[in-house]
Amino acid sequence: MATGTKLVIVESPTKAKKIGGYLGDGYTVMASVGHIRDLAQPSQVPAAKKAQFGKFGVDVEDGFTPYYIVDGDKKKTVAELKSALKSADELFLATDEDREGEAIAWHLVQTLKPKVPVRRMVFHEITPEAIRSSLNQTRDVDGNMVDAQETRRVLDRLYGYELSPVLWRKVGPGLSAGRVQSVATRLIVERERERMAFVRTSYWDVLATLNTEDGAGPDSAGQGFDARLVQLDGKRLAGSKDFDESGNATKAALKDGALRLEQAQAESLVEELKGKDFTVQGMDTKPYRRRPQPPFTTSTLQQTAGNRLGMSSRSTMRAAQGLYENGYITYMRTDSVTLSQEAIAAARESVQERFGKNYLSEKPKQYTTKTAGAQEAHECIRPAGSHFRSPDELAGLPPDQLKLYTLIWRRTLASQMADATGSTATVKIEAESDKQGVAVFQASGTVIEFPGFLKALGEGRHTAQSGSKKDGGDGKTADDANASLPVMGKGDVLHASELQADGHETQPPARYTEATLVKTLEAREIGRPSTYASIISTIIDRGYVYERGRALIPSWLAFSVIKLLESKFPKYVDYQFTAQMENGLDMIAHGKESGQEWLTRFYFGAGESSAHSPDEAHEGLQQQVAQLGEIDARAINTIEIGDGLQVRVGRYGPYLEDTVELDDEGNPKRASIPETIAPDELTVAAGHELIASNAGGPRELGKDPKTGGTVEVRKGRFGPYVALVQPDDDSKASGQEAAEDKPRKRSKKAVANKPKMASLFKTMDPETLTLEDALKLLELPRTVGSIEEQDAESGNTTEAVVTANNGRYGPYLTKTAGNGSTETRSLASEDEIFTVDMTKAKELFAQPKYGRRARGAAKPPLRELGADPENGKSVTIKDGFYGAYITDGETNRTLPKQYSPESIEPAEAFRLLAEKRAAGPVKRKGRGTRKSSSSKAASSKSKSAGKTSKAGKTGTAAKKTKKATGTSAAAKARSSKASSAASKSTARSTSSSKTKADATAAGASSDKLE
Repeated sequence: MATGTKLVIVESPTKAKKIGGYLGDGYTVMASVGHIRDLAQPSQVPAAKKAQFGKFGVDVEDGFTPYYIVDGDKKKTVAELKSALKSADELFLATDEDREGEAIAWHLVQTLKPKVPVRRMVFHEITPEAIRSSLNQTRDVDGNMVDAQETRRVLDRLYGYELSPVLWRKVGPGLSAGRVQSVATRLIVERERERMAFVRTSYWDVLATLNTEDGAGPDSAGQGFDARLVQLDGKRLAGSKDFDESGNATKAALKDGALRLEQAQAESLVEELKGKDFTVQGMDTKPYRRRPQPPFTTSTLQQTAGNRLGMSSRSTMRAAQGLYENGYITYMRTDSVTLSQEAIAAARESVQERFGKNYLSEKPKQYTTKTAGAQEAHECIRPAGSHFRSPDELAGLPPDQLKLYTLIWRRTLASQMADATGSTATVKIEAESDKQGVAVFQASGTVIEFPGFLKALGEGRHTAQSGSKKDGGDGKTADDANASLPVMGKGDVLHASELQADGHETQPPARYTEATLVKTLEAREIGRPSTYASIISTIIDRGYVYERGRALIPSWLAFSVIKLLESKFPKYVDYQFTAQMENGLDMIAHGKESGQEWLTRFYFGAGESSAHSPDEAHEGLQQQVAQLGEIDARAINTIEIGDGLQVRVGRYGPYLEDTVELDDEGNPKRASIPETIAPDELTVAAGHELIASNAGGPRELGKDPKTGGTVEVRKGRFGPYVALVQPDDDSKASGQEAAEDKPRKRSKKAVANKPKMASLFKTMDPETLTLEDALKLLELPRTVGSIEEQDAESGNTTEAVVTANNGRYGPYLTKTAGNGSTETRSLASEDEIFTVDMTKAKELFAQPKYGRRARGAAKPPLRELGADPENGKSVTIKDGFYGAYITDGETNRTLPKQYSPESIEPAEAFRLLAEKRAAGPVKRKGRGTRKSSSSKAASSKSKSAGKTSKAGKTGTAAKKTKKATGTSAAAKARSSKASSAASKSTARSTSSSKTKADATAAGASSDKLE
């Protein structure tokens, strides 16, 4: 490491390397690798501090004082930074210029405790000019921004640690609630509810392909175009917007007298209009002008990258981070659309060089930020530097970064270009039907005469026509290359070369994609753009949402979670309230409010006399949890489908229940719900079909010739299996264990008569399974033979029995020696259980034994996908212990349940793998921390008996401290029935094991920034 008199600390090693190259000698640039310390989890709080910080890692009774720790994996980094600081005469903190970066800088000061001058160095792009300029414009760490970040961190901890235990008790273990993640999940669930309630309605119109007569216009003889029926007998035709979600006509449609055309009427009209003249009644031409959009912000970049490049929010931010740290773009977390004068000059220079002066706007364009919650004082996202590099100059970039840079470069250049201009024409044509009156058709077309900024965006389409077959039926504008309207005049007669009745169905509201969810969150001012990628990743990773293509679909688990939060904590999933919380954090960042006071109102509430809430009193989070009362878990975990059908979210997953049609024992019929069925696809008809096909009880295959028992194939919670039911077995299990959220209590007689069972192989289909195959399964384990072995101690020769069986880790052989010791080897496939002989068995046992999960020959890949475009490595899909997964040999990604190894597109697999690669390995902090603590305790014990004696009294001392401390004055002042109820309500959750609390800590505070 180079030495120097000035120490510069940044967040990432890539950033450190780049800036170090610009600063040169005299500077040492090091990376903190993100935050060097964070809020302690409850189990990480020392025993002596448990009473004060133990529940949240925050002392809520003393101004919400947080308890910070340096995690084990950051102690080495801190030691290296301290060592470098000893030889420095100045410390420059060059972290990002946002709240998170400001907080990292503050934590560095608090931890390193520098005795040399500290300067806050800020810049929005990593170029030599920007770095040198920032050295001369340093400032102090902004305390208000630090207060806002610290308040947000504590807020998320309180929110998660108070609400998540409620979810554990009433929905399922390991679930998490988050300030923004829960609201984002609610948006997706509400959209799915709308789709479930939506009633499709059909409506019809007529599509005509019209041709001008010879001589109707210059160079237009015989030119055809499409026109759509919009009016019949003086009445406007109804379209999709004229029907509500229940399939009924809207009030506006009824008032307007809109005509709903039925199929028979449309087909009759087609016959009536054949051979008729179509007369032009008028053609309206208007000038067309389209203006460029502002440069990118974080939100609009994520939306556009999702729509145009198919990139997820996470992969977009990962690529943008790489571009920023390597000096190609400006800072990628910003709400601003402002361009510096340097950037405007660079953009206009690039436009003139590449497209010519006539493509420049008359004057330089400056854009203003309109987002109400805009918080950062950065520029927009643009190419870095005073001269923009074209994408052609950056051919060596990784593919995702190059695509994203091209998008940013084009958008920035377009912002300084001239408007696109042209003309739009709308023509109306009439034809007289025999019985239904005058039919009015309409067509529209736009001609782009000067593309302007569209040239930079690569949009080369110069014409568009609506009313074509591609427009979806409502006359909406749809791009259709080379489909401009011919020249026509009033009175011109046209002929229809084709007429057809065109049927349509109203469509439910579209599901959210990552792009549209980001747009909605920003429009509602929920969260901040810098957090959107992590929010979406969190709700997917938690199992609340899954992806089908680009659509975000809520799981049934999400329905239960949101139902509980809406019914018991409506304020905390209210969109306006969440936006107000974000605005409160902005006020703190601007120094207009105190974080401590804000947290006090949030957690403890505000009375009528509160200066901040003069109009009404409101309860805080603590009181709401304390006064929660009883929650009907069954009601929370039940989603009504209709006609007696309901989805239950049970311990082993969701299942369908028919409360009207009962089985022979009077219990509701049940069926598992396939993972491929989205909630809105589980209609009443589909539900009854599932019940009929999957909940019909066991299928009898025949009799066992040896015992006379009945052989059945059943469906259980762990998959299909076969059972041998003896004649005296009174057990009538239906194989629906998967559909029970509580295990049944069985009598001793039932346990004694429990049928023999065996799971089906993965290659077996329960619908086609034969009696012969079932009997083979029931005979497992299969005895293969025996091997003579010599006992090492006695020298005697004994026989070891070899058996083949199927187990948790797949098919295997077991060799059982005479003394009872066993040895195992894996088989390559399940079919080998029935075919392996002693020759093969001896060969396998002669080979060295591998670890439990790596025994025997490796399984061949399920599918080869080709080379990863990012790193060139071969990507395959393999079958693992937890199911199919995508791998390039280094990075593994579980195959999402909406895909199969055969159906997933290679490009989609490459994207999923890139996201997992960007996320990095999962850190198991709880286990590592415990191990580290144990090691240190043992080391301390071996060094000093005196220290050991003192440490041995820690528990007692902690108890005495807790007893002596009692309740602080602030706590006494707030002591009330609500506080008493709070302690009773949370007794069960606080008595949970330390391991469980730590395991959920990440989820409980899952709204952390990336």
